[in-house]
Amino acid sequence: MEKVIEIKSLEPTLLLGVGDSNIRMLEDAIPAKIIVRGQKIKITGNKIDVEHVYAVLNDMIQTLNSKGNLTVRDIKNLIFLAKSTNDGREHYTYTDYIIHYGIKGAISPKTEGQNRYVDAVDNNDIVFSIGPAGTGKTFLSVTFAVCALENHKVDRIILCRPAVEAGESLGFLPGDLKEKVDPYFAPLYDSLFNFYPEKKITQLLDNKIIEVVPLAYMRGRTLDNSFMILDEAQNATALQMKMFLTRLGVGSRAIITGDITQIDLQIKSDSGLLQAHKILRDVDGIGFVTLDKNDIVRHPLVMEIIKAYEKK
Repeated sequence: MEKVIEIKSLEPTLLLGVGDSNIRMLEDAIPAKIIVRGQKIKITGNKIDVEHVYAVLNDMIQTLNSKGNLTVRDIKNLIFLAKSTNDGREHYTYTDYIIHYGIKGAISPKTEGQNRYVDAVDNNDIVFSIGPAGTGKTFLSVTFAVCALENHKVDRIILCRPAVEAGESLGFLPGDLKEKVDPYFAPLYDSLFNFYPEKKITQLLDNKIIEVVPLAYMRGRTLDNSFMILDEAQNATALQMKMFLTRLGVGSRAIITGDITQIDLQIKSDSGLLQAHKILRDVDGIGFVTLDKNDIVRHPLVMEIIKAYEKK
């Protein structure tokens, strides 16, 4: 078996190590042949070994993109995780599985529900993640998107939310469109800050590699090679939900997150998330994950607050 990785956006020495020392460490641990030619790394050997090396190299690239450096310890940890199973994940606990490296370190699923979330994203092009506040719906969706972008699986990330007006009309708020809608997108920006410094985020936004837009502005677009996220989807109408899902182009993926207990629409039954949950559950390639209070990873009081409201 043979696989090839391109490293156009990286300084080769940072990935390969001085005198290819990182590559030698990888070859000593996993019996596959690694050949570096210019900006391409070719891996040859039996299927399992090639897949393990391929996974480790991609994780090394993610670590470099996120941390700016790559230590021997990082590489040893990634090798250990890859060698722990036949398929890279099957026999170790979900807390050991690294989704991505952020500025603050490795990001892994922390609950059984989050583990199901990871599995759903791995196995479907469209995933609905439904659950209460604090379960990591939005944060993990951005994590998956950044991981796909940095692994060159997509060319851009599209983040959107329905701008449900809470007593004020957007038209009367001061500023341009960005200034009007930015308060709605604060949770998405907060998630991005776990992966990039502010200057880098500004650059990605300016270059349209990451777009943050109101759901209404998705109409009429066809998005190829994109990772689309619809957050707070419980406040999208049925027509808006259908419009968003049909923007999906070639090579694109989507995650839709929402909390059906916090619908702000005047008629709650108009929620496109509720409708989608009913009519799309049996469509191949679409996955649904339901998170609950046991998956809350915020302050411990958040779980107590949710329990108290459930008793009301």
